[in-house]
Amino acid sequence: VATELAILCDGDEGLLVGYESIEFLAPLYAGDFVEVTGRITKIGRTSRRMEFEARKVISARRDLSDSAADVLETPIIVGRAIGTTVVKAEQQRKIHTAA
Repeated sequence: VATELAILCDGDEGLLVGYESIEFLAPLYAGDFVEVTGRITKIGRTSRRMEFEARKVISARRDLSDSAADVLETPIIVGRAIGTTVVKAEQQRKIHTAA
């Protein structure tokens, strides 16, 4: 997700240099399906601060069979994170103006 956001923002995948915070909010198991979304919350000269949220949308049902699964009526938020990606100035292919 961070790579996609960097490409959309700068035309370059950049490098995720670290996480400011990571929260694990609910368990995940093999066979569960997860969707992760992200957004850029701050654009610096070369840094991009991003927020992410992961939701479980399908739950594996190993109690029924090895391949059974249920689509969840309401996705479960399983994690959140804040991280920073850096894209070198010379690799940025889009111009950003201050808001």
